[in-house]
Amino acid sequence: MNTSSANHILQSVFGYDNFRPQQQVIVDHLIAGSDALVLMPTGGGKSLCYQIPAIVRNGVGIVVSPLIALMKDQVDALHQNGVRAAFLNSTLSPDEVREVEDALHRGELDLLYVAPERLMMPRTLDLIEHIPVSLFAIDEAHCVSQWGHDFRPEYVQLSVLHERFPQIPRIALTATADNATRREIIERLALTEARQFINGFDRPNIRYRISDNSSNTREQLLRFIRNEHPGDAGIVYCLSRKRVDNVAKWLTSKGLTALPYHAGLPAQVRQQNQERFLREDEVIIVATIAFGMGIDKPDVRFVAHLNLPKSLEAYYQETGRAGRDNQPANAWMVYGLQDVILLKQMQASSDAPEEIKRIERHKLDTMLGLCELTTCRRQALLRYFGDELEKPCGNCDTCLEPPETWDATATAQKALSCVHRTGQRFGVGYLVDVLLGKENERILRFGHNKASTYGIGSELNQSEWRDLYRQLIARGLLAVDLEGHGGLHLTEESRPVLRGEQPLHLRKFSRKTKAKSRERKASRFTDPKKNDLWQALRNRRQQLADEQGVPAYMIFHDATLAEMLENQPETLTQLSNISGVGKRKLADYGETFLDVLNDYRNPGKNTQSDTEEETLQLFRLGMDAEAIAAQRGLKAITIYNHLAKGIERDEVPLSEVVPLPQHQLEAIRFAIEQYEGGKRLKPVFDALEGEFSYEVLRCVRSDMTR
Repeated sequence: MNTSSANHILQSVFGYDNFRPQQQVIVDHLIAGSDALVLMPTGGGKSLCYQIPAIVRNGVGIVVSPLIALMKDQVDALHQNGVRAAFLNSTLSPDEVREVEDALHRGELDLLYVAPERLMMPRTLDLIEHIPVSLFAIDEAHCVSQWGHDFRPEYVQLSVLHERFPQIPRIALTATADNATRREIIERLALTEARQFINGFDRPNIRYRISDNSSNTREQLLRFIRNEHPGDAGIVYCLSRKRVDNVAKWLTSKGLTALPYHAGLPAQVRQQNQERFLREDEVIIVATIAFGMGIDKPDVRFVAHLNLPKSLEAYYQETGRAGRDNQPANAWMVYGLQDVILLKQMQASSDAPEEIKRIERHKLDTMLGLCELTTCRRQALLRYFGDELEKPCGNCDTCLEPPETWDATATAQKALSCVHRTGQRFGVGYLVDVLLGKENERILRFGHNKASTYGIGSELNQSEWRDLYRQLIARGLLAVDLEGHGGLHLTEESRPVLRGEQPLHLRKFSRKTKAKSRERKASRFTDPKKNDLWQALRNRRQQLADEQGVPAYMIFHDATLAEMLENQPETLTQLSNISGVGKRKLADYGETFLDVLNDYRNPGKNTQSDTEEETLQLFRLGMDAEAIAAQRGLKAITIYNHLAKGIERDEVPLSEVVPLPQHQLEAIRFAIEQYEGGKRLKPVFDALEGEFSYEVLRCVRSDMTR
């Protein structure tokens, strides 16, 4: 098998005409049997880099994935494209495990997903030794780094793959790894001979926006969602479980579908909320950082942070969950002084060794530096990962609305001097009160009403002084005390500013944003008719997804629906040219989406009703569904859909469409009643052990709703 085979699979199975940058060379490299380390931004198409070689090469591709909760979705997505895939993890029963193992022995799988713990079990390693393996793919390879934000000890053991299976090619993949992490991946996974493919970190479709929480944070978030992302899926990250619960409840009270996710919730609730987020179109998940690793949902249109992340690695990975389909997305964050102090207190009180604390302090300081930038944020973010962007990106807040700066030297000297004059042991609130000359009990008790800095800060208000202190901490001129009480003390970096040897320019306070660049039409398209068609396509996709119990994006990505809307295909051949429509999906869904397109393209002709009526006329003449499909050149699923609508309208009897014995019909009806009236047909199909097709189930459901 060769490159032509890879291109054929890309087109026929996955529905794409061309590889993205570097995908082709990685695929060819792996097909040839060589090792690879791939660093590619989220949404860059990492999965295809090992999925296609696994199909082309002889044997099964073993994919190591850190989260068993997502394996089923990954396998379901491959099934939608007609790829033979399975997973082995603790969610399977002994009988199900046996079925997968038997399929492996029979050579009936192209891809097998396993967790590292399962892979390292002697039984699993022994099983692999007795079957042909095409490759090993180690996903989320940064988990091997002890300095990383997602360290998984079990990943360190994966070097055994090189020792026991030296002839089988390995590919390690990640979207987040600086130079040090890359070196550690190579060392720990024994990939010293592997070719490195560094495809950059840039996600140009994501707009980065960071501001201070100068007003009610929840209200800021609500305005952002309503103005720019009505009806969109999104993720909102908070630092604490309590805040997650409060924000989710508040957003729900405002009419949004917002669900909480954190480790304090029962496992069943977490699972249900994650399932809804993955399977429905307009769900917002409010979560701690416990949520999201490995999430494959491509149409997340925004990621919002209501607290400061601990590092640029965490920020990059979390914001990277937006716009995986390469469509426009927003990374929106508000943060405040309290975030800075809280995170520094958490670091100081940690039991971690001093070396790790030092690294964590450096990472947080770098994160703060990004927040307080007055130049292009994307350039700074990419530079941190060793990637360069020659020109400002034009798609971050500092590019779109360059912040104004001011000479803050004299004012900063007052703030720093106040820290010194009060003994370097008080928090921001107290220091601001001293600068503003307030006469409260604490100030009088400590005698700071007689300090030289008492009342000298009338040029700023309380909020502006807090903003100034936040920027001084972010610049490293002040540090939070190590006792965890929030007191500030001067750093060596503050000396030149205090002495007047170094000027200091800072952002102007509470910069008001220009409504023009921040607002977006509540509808996706300016043409109302296009909006109607867009919603009709999404509704049809959701209907099909609900019936099968899979996320809507597994039917088609938003980008594919948008291309359908733009190109308006009229035939299956034309539809096959739409990106993301492979042979299997064309056969399964082509006719039903053409029905939607035709109905909106020719509303006066009522094309959809006409084609349904033609089916019903042929049925009344005595032809069954298969015969009608053959005569009309349509798929049987399309004919059954027409007949199901006829049953629902009482135009044809169920008994003639589905000639089953009464006891079988009753069994189907009972199963449908048990599962929300058959809103999702997959549970009904499974409960009946696959004895009846989806087409039969759909017709019985129609009879029950007429």
